[in-house]
Amino acid sequence: MDPLILALLGCAAMMLLIVLHVPIGISMALVGVTGFALVVGWGPALSLMATEPASAMSSLDLAVIPLFMLMGSLAAAGGLATDVYDMAGALLGHRRGGLATTTVVASAGFGAICGSGVATTATFGRVAMPEMLARNYAPGVAAGAIAAGGTLGIIVPPSAMMILYAVLTEQSVLELFTAAIIPAFLAVAFYAAAVQAMVWRNPDAAPKSPRLPLKERLAAIGRAWGVILLAVVVLGGIYSGIFTVNEAAAIGVVIAFFFALLRRRLDRRTFLRVMAEASGSTAMIYIMVFGATIFSYFISVTGGAAYLVDLISSASVHPLSVIFGILLLYILLGAFFDEVAAMVITLPFVIPVIQGLGYDLVWWGIINVVVIGIGMITPPIGINVMLLNSMYRDIRITTIYRGIMPFLCADLLRLAVLVLFPPLTLWLPSVLG
Repeated sequence: MDPLILALLGCAAMMLLIVLHVPIGISMALVGVTGFALVVGWGPALSLMATEPASAMSSLDLAVIPLFMLMGSLAAAGGLATDVYDMAGALLGHRRGGLATTTVVASAGFGAICGSGVATTATFGRVAMPEMLARNYAPGVAAGAIAAGGTLGIIVPPSAMMILYAVLTEQSVLELFTAAIIPAFLAVAFYAAAVQAMVWRNPDAAPKSPRLPLKERLAAIGRAWGVILLAVVVLGGIYSGIFTVNEAAAIGVVIAFFFALLRRRLDRRTFLRVMAEASGSTAMIYIMVFGATIFSYFISVTGGAAYLVDLISSASVHPLSVIFGILLLYILLGAFFDEVAAMVITLPFVIPVIQGLGYDLVWWGIINVVVIGIGMITPPIGINVMLLNSMYRDIRITTIYRGIMPFLCADLLRLAVLVLFPPLTLWLPSVLG
């Protein structure tokens, strides 16, 4: 069989298995090892089933993911999300739309110690939604701010998605973290502008809250010392070169653990729940990495990715047209798959195209994470929207979709800015490198 036809059949088989609810990592591994065997032979194919998982399990870069997952779970259990929300609320809550802006800022702050978009959404769904509804915020505005703010969990360093991208593309984790700083600030600024646009259009949808006395505002900031300490130690240690990324993650876990313990938030049941959450998320990511690596070998031996690069090169299409086409694909995929699945399924095809067009892979890593975050709130599904709807059944899903539209517009504008002006992403790594 022609290898290219085999590659297309393999992709179709993988999608069929996913539709049949076979786990994505296992679907990729099954198709990858079978296709590789048909081209090269069963001996080399079966050896991949041993060597690739062993290689991934021994990867120090990939080992950072479970540590950051555990740090985020411990931080949530220790009440740090509530602390950072109270601090942002004390500073911004008295303005019209202030609690929605507070949710965005607090999501970014919590993202700096969590690293997961879905976890950030779930956390502030519990912390921020009751507070905003109690202050007579329109349900759509409240849900939109939480769902959009949740996407900041994967763009604010340290991000599990960036670590995964770095491992799969052999890029520097630290360089990706550095490149994400300006896009992360842009995300917060664009979301805050989206809130103000909603307030301008409908002031009653996001009323003002009473301004807290100075003493209470200072007290709220003081209670957030744990969040500030954790973020400064982890991120400050990484960027200053005092710690490696792995060391910073390990120290962050220890700090988050003792913080939850000293607050008496970590009983036996909570500890087991935290460990189960971190273990489950880590196992899912590792299985996807195994499957994606094996599937990449299959695509490589068939020449499918090389054919795609040659096809694009011979078509004389402007590189930006190709980039925007890929971004549209990611937004559609993000509406149906979670963020990890959307990345690992596409990288075997997309990375050769990006390299063939002459773009920087660090720049693309940030664009990749940003566009996958947009997919997390894109109709007709959007995983963050589905999560909030499952948490608050009395809020109609159409109401949530209407609420996220201003944020989605802000996202698309931000994405266009980052694509058209790559130096915004690459300037800091070039200066600090």
